[in-house]
Amino acid sequence: MTLQVGVKIFLRNPEGKFLLLKRSVAYGKTKGSWDIVGGRIEAGTGLIENLRREVLEETKLTITSEPKLLYAQDIFVPSKDLHVVRLSFVGDTTGEPVLDTKENTDYKWLSLEELSKQEDLDVYVKEILDKNLLV
Repeated sequence: MTLQVGVKIFLRNPEGKFLLLKRSVAYGKTKGSWDIVGGRIEAGTGLIENLRREVLEETKLTITSEPKLLYAQDIFVPSKDLHVVRLSFVGDTTGEPVLDTKENTDYKWLSLEELSKQEDLDVYVKEILDKNLLV
């Protein structure tokens, strides 16, 4: 089994809203098309460095605060003999995203209440919201 580590972040703007990205069809069949920013880490570089790189690559935004770890999740993909450890953070940013449309086709800023009502939300984001970890 292959082990990978992913880093994700709930990016919060100065109005207290969080960034959601709509995945492109390149992701195939995923469990929810609206997700937070992030991706897999590159071996040999730190978690936060990877997180900052992913945010910049996907949105052209920067993280303006020290990211805080919210939750760790195990994702098992038996069909690919894959185990992904997903580490989700929260942090601040300013500005509007400029998307890499190969990965994400749309974005929106939502309040915590709006996030919890979002349809077609990534199941791992939903788990964090259902456990009230983003407060």
